Amino acid sequence: MRVAVDISLYPLDADFIPPIKDVISRLDGHPGIEVATNPMSTQIRGEYDVVMDVLKREIETTFERVPKAVFAIRILNNPLAG
Repeated sequence: MRVAVDISLYPLDADFIPPIKDVISRLDGHPGIEVATNPMSTQIRGEYDVVMDVLKREIETTFERVPKAVFAIRILNNPLAG
């Protein structure tokens, strides 16, 4: 089953841009998912198991690197192509 995920990271720090760029860069490095960004969020598309494995890994990495951060995530099943 394909899914689309809309994810936003809110590092609770004055210097919030580097952690956001880091997450996007790491997401871009995963084969098997499509990544698109806009000023407010990042969209990830792919097979459910692949997307969830990537999110689990990258959220954990971010929480280890950033002392306080919030992820806002919305997941859509059966997304339209594109």
